[in-house]
Amino acid sequence: MEEFLLNATIYLGAAVIAVPIAARLGLGSVLGYLIAGLLIGPITGIDSGDTEGLRHFAEFGVVMMLFLIGLELDPGALWDMRHRLMGLGGLQLVVTTLLLTLVVIFMGANWQVALAVGLMLALSSTAIVLQTLTEKGLMQSAGGRSMFSVLLTQDIAVIPMLALMPLLATGAGHTGADHESLSLVEGLPAWGVTLATLGAMAAIVFGGRYLAHPLFRFIDAARLREMYTAVALLIVVGIATLMNMVGLSPALGAFLAGVMLANSEFRHELETDIEPFKGLLLGLFFITVGAGIDVRGLLSEPARFVSLAVALMVAKAAVLAPLAYMFKLRGRDFWLFTLGLAQAGEFGFLLVSFTSQQGVISNAIGNDLLLVIALSMLLTPLAFIAYDLYARRSKDAQALPDEDEIDEQNGVIIVGIGRFGQVVNRLVRSAGYKTTVLDSNLQTIQMMRKFGVKGFFGDPTRPDLLKAAGLMSAKVLVVAVNSPDSATRIVAHARAERPDLHIIVRARDRAHVYALYQVGANDIVREMFDSSLRVGRYVLENIGLSEFEANEAERTFFKHDRQMIRELANFWDPNVPAGENEAYQKRAMELDRDIESAMLIQLMSLHEDKSGPDNADDDRDDSESSSKAG
Repeated sequence: MEEFLLNATIYLGAAVIAVPIAARLGLGSVLGYLIAGLLIGPITGIDSGDTEGLRHFAEFGVVMMLFLIGLELDPGALWDMRHRLMGLGGLQLVVTTLLLTLVVIFMGANWQVALAVGLMLALSSTAIVLQTLTEKGLMQSAGGRSMFSVLLTQDIAVIPMLALMPLLATGAGHTGADHESLSLVEGLPAWGVTLATLGAMAAIVFGGRYLAHPLFRFIDAARLREMYTAVALLIVVGIATLMNMVGLSPALGAFLAGVMLANSEFRHELETDIEPFKGLLLGLFFITVGAGIDVRGLLSEPARFVSLAVALMVAKAAVLAPLAYMFKLRGRDFWLFTLGLAQAGEFGFLLVSFTSQQGVISNAIGNDLLLVIALSMLLTPLAFIAYDLYARRSKDAQALPDEDEIDEQNGVIIVGIGRFGQVVNRLVRSAGYKTTVLDSNLQTIQMMRKFGVKGFFGDPTRPDLLKAAGLMSAKVLVVAVNSPDSATRIVAHARAERPDLHIIVRARDRAHVYALYQVGANDIVREMFDSSLRVGRYVLENIGLSEFEANEAERTFFKHDRQMIRELANFWDPNVPAGENEAYQKRAMELDRDIESAMLIQLMSLHEDKSGPDNADDDRDDSESSSKAG
């Protein structure tokens, strides 16, 4: 126990130092954990045998990762993505596995080992790639979306890989048969093992579908926050235990349970409770992997291992390039897809450890694979640097300038010229006022220029671009960008620079309204609110109210809702979900009742006016008022 605690302390200390440094250098947290493990292994003298117990504990991080992946995979969303998942993702896995399997057979291995190695190395690093795409703002590009499809396919494919690997066992490695474990299938005939396995799978599906909801409702009645965390951990650990008892992968069971709970109202609660444990345990897992790498072997033959890592990346790129072309990725998207997925992935570490324990590959081959996978991941930042160089120098990159030179400044700045911003711009310009339009979508800017509307291309979240557009002299700033985070950042910067500037912002939803209110927006317009009011008014007009009565109901609701938003902003806490903020909920219900009362009083007043002696005149006045309001 003391040795376990000492190793855990060393690993956590190394992570606290190495991971932030790696993140600052742009290497990502996964590589930071690996580097920490590589450093503490030879420095402390801790070998793989000393870390075996800690690694088994840390492998729960992988199980939790698969559970969270399952939570994200709504069966309906999976069906909508089926073409890219089965087409692009499936072809990448199959072709890469076949190519690498043939190469390993050519090097002298038997087909079982070759197939296992091919499957391991066909995977790419989900953690590194997605983090890099997010940091570079490339997730929504054609190349980024295609990469996400491939990574999602690979994550799903890990499940059948874990089921397939024991069938390839040759007895080459350590099978783990020297320790006792509780088993439900030991001593059973083949049909009994099959029934027990199917029963365990059915229990997970049935429990996720029918038992989890009553359990969470029971826990919710206790009103104890820590109980949610306890139940989340119970689900993951319990499933892992059950799957071990029937001889299956705990990750498989966790994944199935996650998919079953993907549409649950408790999904976000589960994600929030599991995420910290997953991140910590997964980090420990990567550290133990790094500490178990044969550093002496790497230093004894550095050229050999670096050559193998580079050859692996070249081979994978040779498969990715034709697939990118086949699925109509061109230019920068082509190279982003080809270079970005060429490394091996973190699931390779899991599969190497698993196949060594199952006797599929020898420990010597496993150590070599760990080195090659880690080196390919370490080389991945260089691949993205190469992509960046191409993007700057390529012809299509030159056709997309970083920003336009803004040669005019006007009293109104409109940031974001999509469907929402275009209407605002047309109205203001039609009234005789000039505007300065900014947008980060070059195609939109170019299309508007064809219609005689001048706009400037650039990233509006950049302070220097806003300043060049006339932020310091403008009278009104309209922010109509799609991204809520970008809108909030723009408003916060503009308010800090110009306390006197009138800022009008498009908000996505009520939570975004509160965020914008806190950073200093003057007028906040929910993008769907006004159109929803019009629809509601039409409903009232067609179920018995006159046009004037419906218009007055709409006006009254609009007035009280704006007051309601301003007051609820004082109760809003961005760190607490609205469903858990009791003070917010209580005040919201009180204000809803106030709106209903105000609407009822307004309609009763209108009916009383109609029944009065001057009804004919009132009808004429109502008609005129309705005409003006229309």
